[in-house]
Amino acid sequence: MFGSRGFLASLTLVTLATTANVSADEVHYANESPNWTSVQRREFYSLDQGARIMPFAWFKALRHPDGRHFIDDGLSRYGYLPNPDGEIPGLPVGFLSASEDITQYLSMTCSACHTRQIDVGGVSWRVDGGPALADFQVLLNDIDLAFKKILSEEAAFNEFAKEVLGGDATDRQRRHLRADVETWFTPYDTLMRKSLPTPGWGIGRADAVSMIFNRVAGLDIGTTHSRIIEGNIAKADAPVRYPFVWNAAIQDMTQWPGFAENGDDILGLARNVGEVYGVFGFYRPKKTIIPNVIDYLNGSSLNYPGLMRLETLIKQIPSPKWQWGLDQTLVAKGKEIFNRDPNNGGCAKNCHEKTTGEPRVCNAAGTWKTPLQDVGTDRREYGILAREGDTGVLNGAKIPFIPGVDTPLKPQDKIFSILSLSVIGSIIEAPLHFGLDVFAPLIEECIPSAQKTAPEVAESRLREKLVAALQNLYRKPKLNIFKYESRVMDGIWAAAPYLHNGSVPTLADLLKPVSERPASFKVGTAYDTVNVGLAKEQGAFSTVYTADDCSKQDSGNSRCGHEYGVKLTAEEKKALLEYLKSL
Repeated sequence: MFGSRGFLASLTLVTLATTANVSADEVHYANESPNWTSVQRREFYSLDQGARIMPFAWFKALRHPDGRHFIDDGLSRYGYLPNPDGEIPGLPVGFLSASEDITQYLSMTCSACHTRQIDVGGVSWRVDGGPALADFQVLLNDIDLAFKKILSEEAAFNEFAKEVLGGDATDRQRRHLRADVETWFTPYDTLMRKSLPTPGWGIGRADAVSMIFNRVAGLDIGTTHSRIIEGNIAKADAPVRYPFVWNAAIQDMTQWPGFAENGDDILGLARNVGEVYGVFGFYRPKKTIIPNVIDYLNGSSLNYPGLMRLETLIKQIPSPKWQWGLDQTLVAKGKEIFNRDPNNGGCAKNCHEKTTGEPRVCNAAGTWKTPLQDVGTDRREYGILAREGDTGVLNGAKIPFIPGVDTPLKPQDKIFSILSLSVIGSIIEAPLHFGLDVFAPLIEECIPSAQKTAPEVAESRLREKLVAALQNLYRKPKLNIFKYESRVMDGIWAAAPYLHNGSVPTLADLLKPVSERPASFKVGTAYDTVNVGLAKEQGAFSTVYTADDCSKQDSGNSRCGHEYGVKLTAEEKKALLEYLKSL
């Protein structure tokens, strides 16, 4: 059911064990600090941000073909990690049950994709904020197949209905349940059928930008009762590695192509609103009686207090610390190499150094500059940004005074513009929709005390700050220049595989010419502390990634580019790796 496109044919999915063991004998934490304790970690793992995947009662009743419930193994077969302090047994890190009106929903939060585990010598190290080693596409597909069976096989529906409704449910209740499942399943199946590529993204990768585009433009803005616009959904065939999120709040740009402004709480809120829409948050915009004015928060499930609290937590996550000893002489030598000119094997200048970025409306302390560089890596993600589609209910919509979205949307327009309007409109409307109390953290952060004398003054000032911060939220990239963000390297040792598409397994391999980098490698939790990255041999839960060379630079899988440090001597490379471990 993954579709028919073959450009990812080199990515081979290894059969997953029924209960893949992603845990070694004991778990330790690599991010411990006075500001990041078990209390903050517990909150990061389970805080609601507004995602609403399906009614939780349905999820509890959902079964695999072998009869086991999805919840039985805590989703470990997909690589998700145990959450021993979670409120509901069986839900892993990043998954929770959240209330919407009177219904409990299965929900996701950002830690599902931004917490990883690495295994060294029988010990598992939890890396909070690290790029997840999970297979999200297989989970999405398995959910789709499970509901297809429920709706097509009477015995499967009867079993499902008994668990959801109880053994004494009436025929009317059962009919209502079937109708509700069919209503839910139609858009879900449409999205999966038209989005998911063959073979899949694999462990540790996802085409999140395409899925957000597909979800917002394909399922949420149609003018019919279903809201579906199938023509706006395209194959999500440009997967990238999940980024790490420690230091994410301080970057002045974000998203791999660097098209989104970042660096203060308002911009962080915008980043996270888009993410929630991508993981099934309710978005049901409708026209109002005022021409071209949209109610973006009609029926919205966005949890603004949760989103703002999660951004605070992300600020507190420290980069992980190397746990296996360091040669300080080599570290010092490696630091000198790191700070050399890039033409002489260096890494910092104009790319990975910590330098002051652009000023932000609500960040007096400043940001870190996020350089955007075209270093010859895979180009496919840029194809997503050029897509166009039917604007549906948003046709003619505009937000005055916000450059880039102040021109009314045309009947056919950039899906990039549809998302911009949706995110910015949802934030600008929020103080009026939810009330000022919800935005107390932003008011405290962004508005001087002298301007908080009355609620109406605070609301006016907050709206001014929102408009000022969001004026250039999304910068439309030039589609003939393939630039990606160059981030600060703190904790880079824990973020394998490397390059934005995860096409290089270790830092040692990244210091080799493209022709010498592995053409295929296994992706899993086993870690190589010498070469700094993925171990050659992995456990049962793994995928084999076969990377293309520079002749297929637009495949989504090319290991091409970033040939820096390749001429260093073996000893210099060893020293540079030792320094990168220390960051």
